[in-house]
Amino acid sequence: MDSLNDPYELRVGVPSVEVFRRLRNDAGLSDKAPEAVALALPNTWHGVVLHHEGEPIGMGRIVGDGGTAFQIVDICVHPAHQGRGLGRRIMAALTGELECRAPATAYVSLIADGPARFLYEKFGFADTARHDSIGMYRLMGAS
Repeated sequence: MDSLNDPYELRVGVPSVEVFRRLRNDAGLSDKAPEAVALALPNTWHGVVLHHEGEPIGMGRIVGDGGTAFQIVDICVHPAHQGRGLGRRIMAALTGELECRAPATAYVSLIADGPARFLYEKFGFADTARHDSIGMYRLMGAS
């Protein structure tokens, strides 16, 4: 789509707490407590928000220590806008920023849910199991 007729605009930054929670919920991701989101968003290393005719409909963030470790998180696009290459746009913006600013020895990780792995593979991400690693997680407050 040419830029003159493109109804989508990708802006650098992070959404408000309310918009963050709405975008995650709309895309089928788990909700996060508003207090947790308020703590998290200012610690974003780089973020983008995708707008459709001025309305936020997608986002993605990079968090990390700024030198050795980064994680791509919160990639989502509202279901009404999926299937148009918008997740690819978000990932291109995030990986482009990493390529410009992150040290060459930085470790960049992400968690791929379901078929999203195919998008991430297009940006050079690989299954950690192939490299003698295993992804692990722990939810705080879980027994």
